[in-house]
Formats: sequence, C-alpha cells, structure tokens
Amino acid sequence: MNEDQNGSQSNKGGPKMPDFKPGTVKKWVIGIAVAIIVIFIGSTSFYTVQEQERAAVLTFGKYTNETSAGLHFKWPYPIQQVIMVPAELTQRIHIGYRLQGDESIPVDEEAMMITGDENIVSADAVVQWKISNIRDYLFNIDDPEQFLRNAASSSIRAVIGSEKLDYAITDGKTVIQDKVRVKLLELQTKYNTGIQIIDIKFQDIEPPSGQVAEAFREVTNAREEKNTKINNAVKYENDLIPKARGEAQAFLENAEGEKKSRILNAQGDVAQFNAIYTEYKNNPNVTESRLILETLEKILPNAQIFITNTNSDTVNYLPLNELLRSGSNDSTTSTQTPATTAPEGGAVQ
Repeated sequence: MNEDQNGSQSNKGGPKMPDFKPGTVKKWVIGIAVAIIVIFIGSTSFYTVQEQERAAVLTFGKYTNETSAGLHFKWPYPIQQVIMVPAELTQRIHIGYRLQGDESIPVDEEAMMITGDENIVSADAVVQWKISNIRDYLFNIDDPEQFLRNAASSSIRAVIGSEKLDYAITDGKTVIQDKVRVKLLELQTKYNTGIQIIDIKFQDIEPPSGQVAEAFREVTNAREEKNTKINNAVKYENDLIPKARGEAQAFLENAEGEKKSRILNAQGDVAQFNAIYTEYKNNPNVTESRLILETLEKILPNAQIFITNTNSDTVNYLPLNELLRSGSNDSTTSTQTPATTAPEGGAVQ
C-alpha cells in the first residue's frame, strides 16, 4: 500500500507524457514518408547539364537519348538515370611522360621503343581528342582513356618499329607523326570507341640520354648545317641563273636588232645604188658630174673655191695668205671675196 502511494506520488512529480491516439501516429508516419518520397522524386527528376558536357539518359538501364547544356526533366530513379560526359571538351593524354604541375615526369615503359634497325629510341607524344559518340563511348569500351592510351602507344611503336633510327630522329618526325595518326584513327573506327582524334604531336624523338644521345645530337647538328648550306647554294643558284639568262637574252636581242639593222641598211644602199644606176644609164654625164660634186661637198665641206681665167699669157697673182687669214677670222662657212684685178685680163672671184 505504501509502495503504491509512493509510486503515484513520484509520477505526479515527473514530466507528463503526451497522449497519442493510434490514428494520429499513423497519419504522422504517412505524412513523413510522403514528404520523403516527394523530396526524392523532385531531387532526381531534374538535372542540369553544363556547357562542356552532354548527358546520356538511360531508361531502365538502356540508352534512350542524350541532352545538351541546360536544365532538363527525367523520370525519377530507378526509371531513368543520367550519366554526364565532357563531350564538348577537348582533352589530352600524354604518352611517355606525365605532368605534375609544371614538372614533366618521364615514363620509360611508354617512351622506350625499338626502331626498325634494332636501336632504342625515346618518343614522347601528346594526343588531343574529344568524345564524338556518347553511346559508343559509354558502352563499347570499359575504360576509354586507358584504351586510347594503349592504342596510341601501340600505333607509335608500330610506326617507329618500321623506320630507321637516323630517319626517325631527323627528317622523319613529321612523316611518322602522320602515319601514327592514321593508325590511331583506324583503331578508333574499328572498335567504335566514340572517340574523335583531333591531333597527335611528338614532343621528342631522340636516342636515350648519355653518350649516344650526344653523338646523335652532333650528327643532327651536322645534318642541319648541311641542309642550311644546300639551301644557301640553291638560293644563290636561283638568284644567279635568272640574271645570267636575262643578260644572255639581252645579248641575243641586241644581236638580232643589229642584224636586222644591217640588213635594212644594206637593202637601202642597194635600192639607192639601183636608183642612181638607173639615172646614170639615162644621163651618164649629168649623173657623173652630180656625183663628183656631191662627193666634193662631203669631203671638202669648208673649202673655198677660186675660179680664174687662164687664157692670158700673164701670171695671175692671188693674195692667198690674206684671203686665208681673213677667211679664218670670219665665222661664216662661205664667204664671197671681192674681185682682184690681174695685171692682164682675167677676173678673180
């Protein structure tokens, strides 16, 4: 009896528990469950795709479509789910080395290769690629990046393995690069990887470090110097030969012009001679006198002619010294002198 009283007294002094009815508790449980379901559906029904991404939509685990950048709706999980892939981003993988910050760390097991003449060469390359087909990229290969690395390494080894070391480290770098790109594209097409190869570039193709590398470096420098001298010689040849050809052509044209000029002059002389000969046949004396006078005019252009009458028996006196002296002081080419009276007869002009 005392214990019951004590128990009742202790209950009266403690906190009073709320009195829930069975129906109220059930409503609370259902409400909380519905809220959780609504939140879950809302969080899994909307998704956002970034600018450099594309989203693959899977319905019950099967690929159905893809979406681009923006806010999109889908059925909640597990009906539909979304896989984001950086399909709009150009990516790179490095063959033969890795980048850690600004430091390049070589990977010898990828870089070391055997050439066609059984020499060892170190080749480093960069492959630029992007995703071209999301479905093939996600479902045709297990690890796309590792597949691409293995395919690039295999292509490089196949091409370098068919070339000689001397060619690979000097003039053949561009040719080898193109061949590797073709082989890599063939592998991507063959296995439908959904990967697009944009470019592949070799950073270095060189023999292993040490004395071998130094020797090949000297060979490369000598070859470059040889090519430089050859290019300079070709440049000099291209500069000299056109000038010589131009001068030769000028000489030929001058000679041709001189030839034509002499022929025309000769033809003119012949025509002139024929014309004079025709006139000479008609009037020999007149033509002969005219030719003599014309010849005298040419050979004696400044001569002074004195005509005298020699019918008299007396000696004619001509003051030739005074006439010549006065003629030299006169600026005109033809001067008429006054007549001088001879002792017996003839007039002098």
